Amino acid sequence: MPDLTWFAWALLGVAALIVGLSKTAVPGAGTIAVAIFAAVLPAKASTGTLLLLLIVADLFAVTMYRRHANWRVLLRLAPAVVVGVLLGVGFLAVADDAWVKRTIGVILLVVITLTLLRRRAGKVVSEEGPHRVAAATYGTLGGFTTMVANAAGPVMSMYFLAARFPVKEFLGTAAWFFAIVNLFKVPFSIGLGIITVPGLLLDLVLVPVVVVGALVGRWLADRLDQRLFERLVIAFTIVGAVYLLV
Repeated sequence: MPDLTWFAWALLGVAALIVGLSKTAVPGAGTIAVAIFAAVLPAKASTGTLLLLLIVADLFAVTMYRRHANWRVLLRLAPAVVVGVLLGVGFLAVADDAWVKRTIGVILLVVITLTLLRRRAGKVVSEEGPHRVAAATYGTLGGFTTMVANAAGPVMSMYFLAARFPVKEFLGTAAWFFAIVNLFKVPFSIGLGIITVPGLLLDLVLVPVVVVGALVGRWLADRLDQRLFERLVIAFTIVGAVYLLV
């Protein structure tokens, strides 16, 4: 078990609660959990440790929203996501912790800026043309960021917001997306040595907190207004991106 102070454990507990909430209610909040884990643990080790907690939360999210997924969107994203994950594996093999944090922070801020500009202009992701370009762009960025720092939540949230999904369809599509992608990442994470025995022991302690967060998030999702939901996603995304840059 990692030798951590009580304050570090408290922070990890908060992060685990946020992991559950982010999967069943407010996706953008997951970036805060990424930031907390990276602050308490070495950046690369934090990625492997957090990945297993995310998979636990994915199971709850898929169970709760399995009927609301947009599979057409998921299938269109798949090729680009695979490319992004493989690029992320190569990046992790050569980059240090500082490069990992700053690279993800820059990508997130660029994605947020572009999405807000699109929404301000009143544009919605269409079925053809620009939609295919957006799927390739966001899919590659999402695959890269999820492999490098489990930070694809904000990237894909921006894409799903641009598609103007209702809350339940947003959460269902995101649930299946991350459940599949996170499982796909496990062999690569083991090969890179970022999933460790101390990390697994830490996860065992934090799993119950993730479950509580997921259940609370499910309760909140039924009560969230669409506009408030979208604003929360964007706000949490910006906070997490800025933290990664700092």
